Amino acid sequence: MSLLTPPVSDDDHRAGSDDAPVTLVEFGDYECPYCAAAHPMVQEIQRNLGPDLRFVFRNFPLAQIHPHAQRAAEAAEAAGAQDQFWGMHDLLFENQDALEESDLLRYAAALSLDGDRFARELSAGLYTDRVRRDFRSGVKSGVNGTPTFFINGVRHDAPWDLATLLAAVEAAAATPADGRRSR
Repeated sequence: MSLLTPPVSDDDHRAGSDDAPVTLVEFGDYECPYCAAAHPMVQEIQRNLGPDLRFVFRNFPLAQIHPHAQRAAEAAEAAGAQDQFWGMHDLLFENQDALEESDLLRYAAALSLDGDRFARELSAGLYTDRVRRDFRSGVKSGVNGTPTFFINGVRHDAPWDLATLLAAVEAAAATPADGRRSR
């Protein structure tokens, strides 16, 4: 059983309440077609569980096979510095075939970001270390491909189709923190 290392913290991009009974963490790559396929499934799980779910995304760019993944992750982090991580996150997955520098700048404009700041921070590599930290966290957690999910800190090793992942998340929601199932 692989555990999430380090645990979720204030440094993570989180959607949902920190008090939610279930935390779903995804290690993902913005250029990975499997992550793009998982993206609407995660959104459906978020809709289904509502306030019972906290979703966390950590960058795991597989740069050797996805040449735009690292830069896309840095773009998401640069957008996050302007409180638009989730907006950029969605745009990157929805436009996975368009991840060139000019595309990233266009997405920043679509999100009404400070374009000069975004471009300057991206060019300076300001978020390279942040992305690497996420990646190292994945390696420590036993991640070797994307997407990889963790439910309440434990790697989800079953398939990640919507029905299977949703059932696993719902089961975690029905299990109190002390590990006993509710009736």
